[in-house]
Amino acid sequence: MEKKEFPEQNEIVLCNVDRILGTTVFVRMPKYGNKEGVIATSEVAPGRIRNIRDHVNVGKRIVCKILRVDEKTGHVDLSLRRVIKKEKEDMLDLENRERDALAMLRTIVKEKAEEIAEKIAGEYPSLVEFMQNIKNINTEPFGLGKTEKEQIVKILSDKPKKIVSIKAKFKLSSQDGEGILKIKEIFAKAAKSDKDAKISYISAPNYSVLITAPDYKEAKRKLDGVLKVMEEQAEEKECEIEISER
Repeated sequence: MEKKEFPEQNEIVLCNVDRILGTTVFVRMPKYGNKEGVIATSEVAPGRIRNIRDHVNVGKRIVCKILRVDEKTGHVDLSLRRVIKKEKEDMLDLENRERDALAMLRTIVKEKAEEIAEKIAGEYPSLVEFMQNIKNINTEPFGLGKTEKEQIVKILSDKPKKIVSIKAKFKLSSQDGEGILKIKEIFAKAAKSDKDAKISYISAPNYSVLITAPDYKEAKRKLDGVLKVMEEQAEEKECEIEISER
C-alpha cells in the first residue's frame, strides 16, 4: 500500500494547533508529514465566536474534518465544528491504541522500534492495523523476526478485546389488522441480518436496536445495515418507520 501524501476530502484527521493569526487557525497533520492545514473562523465552532482562543490554543491537539485539498498548491482546508462527538472519540481512541502499539514494539525491539514503525507506516494505514493482522503478515521485511512476531502475537492474544456499543431509537407501527405479526416479522429479518443486533421494546410504537462491535466504525456499519433492512421490510409490509435517534 502506497502511503498517501495528502488527506482525502471528508477524512477525519488528528491535528496539532501550530499558530493562530487573527481569526485563522493553522494546524499541522502528523499523519501527513506535518503538512499544514487551515481552519477559517466559521469552521472553528457554530455560532458567533467572540474569542477564538476559547476554542483552540497553540499546542492543543484537535480532531478535524478535511473540507478541501489542493494538491497543486498544497493547501488544505479543515473544519473543527463539523466533527461529531463519536468521530472525535474514535480518532482519539485510535491515537491511544497507536501509542500503546508503539510502546509494545519498543518493549520487544528496543531502539529499533521507530525505524520498524516507519517501515510499517509505508505499507499500512496504521500500526494498529498492522498488529491486528500480524498473524498473516510476513514481518521479516519490516525488521521483525519469527521470535519477535511470536512475542507480539502472544501479547495481543492475552489482552482483553475492547467492545463498543451503539444504539438507535425508532418508531415502528402498522394500521393493518395483522400489524403486530408484520412488526415481529420485520424484527426477525433485522435480527437475522446481524447476530449482534438486539432489538428492545420501549413503549409502543417506540423501540431501540443495540449493536456491539470491536470498534465504533464497525458498529456504525453494522447498525446502518440493520436499520436499512428494517426500512426495506417496513416499506414492503406497508408499515411506518421513523428513525428518531441514530
